[in-house]
Amino acid sequence: MNGERMEVPSISVKYAGNGSSTKLNVLGMRPMQERAWQHRGEPYLLIKSPPASGKSRALMFIALDKLHNQGIRQTIIVVPERAIGASFHNERLTDSGFWADWVVAPQWNLCDASGTDVGKVAAVESFLASDDRVLVCTHATFRFAVERFGVEAFDDRLVAVDEFHHVSVSEDNILGRHLGALISRGKVHMVAMTGSYFRGDAEAVLAPSDEAKFATVTYTYYEQLNGYQYLKRLDIGYFFYSGSYVDDILKVLDPAEKTIVHIPNVNSRESTQDKLREVEMILHALGTWEGADGTTGFQLVRTPEGRLLRIADLVDDEPAKRNRVIAALKDPAQKNNRDHVDIIIALGMAKEGFDWIWCEHALTVGYRSSLTEIVQIIGRATRDAPGKSRARFTNLIAEPDAAEQAVTEAVNDTLKAIAASLLMEQVLAPRFEFRPKNPTNTATEGFDYGEGGYDPKGRNVGFNAEEGRLQIEIAGLAEPKSDEAKRIIQEDLNELIAAVVQDKPTIEHGIFDMELMPQEITQVQVGKIVRERHPDLAEEDQEAIRQRVIAAMAFAQHAKQLAERDTNERADPVERLNTAFVDGVRRFAMDVRELDIDLIDSINPFGQAYAILSKAMTEERLRAIQAVVEAKRIAISPDDAKDLALRAAMFKRERGRLPSLTATDPWERRMAEGAKAFVRFKDEGRYDG
Repeated sequence: MNGERMEVPSISVKYAGNGSSTKLNVLGMRPMQERAWQHRGEPYLLIKSPPASGKSRALMFIALDKLHNQGIRQTIIVVPERAIGASFHNERLTDSGFWADWVVAPQWNLCDASGTDVGKVAAVESFLASDDRVLVCTHATFRFAVERFGVEAFDDRLVAVDEFHHVSVSEDNILGRHLGALISRGKVHMVAMTGSYFRGDAEAVLAPSDEAKFATVTYTYYEQLNGYQYLKRLDIGYFFYSGSYVDDILKVLDPAEKTIVHIPNVNSRESTQDKLREVEMILHALGTWEGADGTTGFQLVRTPEGRLLRIADLVDDEPAKRNRVIAALKDPAQKNNRDHVDIIIALGMAKEGFDWIWCEHALTVGYRSSLTEIVQIIGRATRDAPGKSRARFTNLIAEPDAAEQAVTEAVNDTLKAIAASLLMEQVLAPRFEFRPKNPTNTATEGFDYGEGGYDPKGRNVGFNAEEGRLQIEIAGLAEPKSDEAKRIIQEDLNELIAAVVQDKPTIEHGIFDMELMPQEITQVQVGKIVRERHPDLAEEDQEAIRQRVIAAMAFAQHAKQLAERDTNERADPVERLNTAFVDGVRRFAMDVRELDIDLIDSINPFGQAYAILSKAMTEERLRAIQAVVEAKRIAISPDDAKDLALRAAMFKRERGRLPSLTATDPWERRMAEGAKAFVRFKDEGRYDG
């Protein structure tokens, strides 16, 4: 067993740590909660905010106002699992300056009650008939209650849905159907809360017509982490191994770090099919087992250096053992005790809603079921805590062997890991705001344009440090026309980027197809995704959105690369770590020959991902994966031909002529080929209608 520690290729983001996101106003509200409070009168409110930013308490403030001042009879809070119900226990809000306390009668927090979700429906009925004000239950209990009593039973009430990404427009999503019916009836208020407003299956969360009714409050990861007091750096990476993961785990697991280890699902390639044995092997790798603590049930392991590790095993699902460990982890008397536990080993637990502020490293073996799950796991490490200056997430993935079937299976896991990294890279960055370059543009108040200030004739990158917003001017950028398109650009770019990185053919060819022209990704594939997500928008609005999705991905990729290089070159980098990303954006904007949309479209948004992957995987296995991907490439499919023909039509509108098959520009030739193939496929009856 080789315990030599290895560097993991990662996204590394540095923050100022100025303490602003944890400061309270006169009503006892943190900045995110105050922002949500400003929208308390909205009947439909969506709060997008990272883990640990205070969404639960934000809801308490808003719900109390609706109950006391807006004529709402009762509040019903629905959470995905019972453990999260603890987030809504009583809170003495008046101690911090608010005008009322949050009180939930014990019998109405159904997450604390024994019994099944179906069995608790009678309690919901009793609550609806009572004069009490607040009920907490699971998503499942709420679904059963709506099925039994109908949506009209919830009239004049506030329905608050925590972890809203569990909802989707799919007909198979029962909670989504019920919420859609409640919105259509129009007699409830609704607050939706989520730290990851996208789903792992790339389904839309709400129908566009329903989503348009919601006022949105967004508090970004950048604002949250930049405003922490202690945590100043977050690293995200993946590491490939061969053989058994337990043999390599100490290469990425540092026993000195507070760590949550998620072992692989028993159906995954990484699993040994014996989860209990895997836990034993991890304990053995860490040191000498010295029994279990009689009070907490934690496993005690002595490291070779003599340190005693306290390890919580949540994999062993024998009820008595697990209940003792869970109770010890939830012990409120130990919440601020950093030495209470050192490592938590879990399989299906310790993810969504799990609160352990001391966690410095979330180590996941094997790919999880979705991007959403990965984001939730990363959120376990992003709590602020004294003495915790760095946090990290590592995905440990099995390398494929030489057999083609194994390579094909490994491609999926590899692409999913890269997709998670790309998405988090976007989520963790300041918010991009792109505007067309125009001689009449002026500086925007609150933005710093760097040395020399705003230059109407030059290239301008403005940064609003307080709000974490980056303003970048791009020549030729299309303007959105409709209010809905402007809303999508303002609020939903990351959701569209999530759809792009989850589209397997797009990311597959974007990373491994060496003959790919970037425009096939940036214009054709991303254009298709935007149209599928927002089919009712005008073509010009779809194009304005597409351009900004690609611009955000391009700037995040290149700014990160330049920021890392700049930080490594500094003699005293600590002073300006938090400005490195912004400096990277400025350098990219200034270094290119012409900052226009044509340049942005000519950049493969997955190019940097390949560079990182080539450092993490052996050349032989990388070539094997490339061969699998290239074997799937066909000349032009009917769908691609149709998309290329649309691009050719746009080309003609802009330039007054069709693309030429003999053009020197390879992208123009590709559009011409696509248009020609489209006509052929149409003549052959390959398209409906």
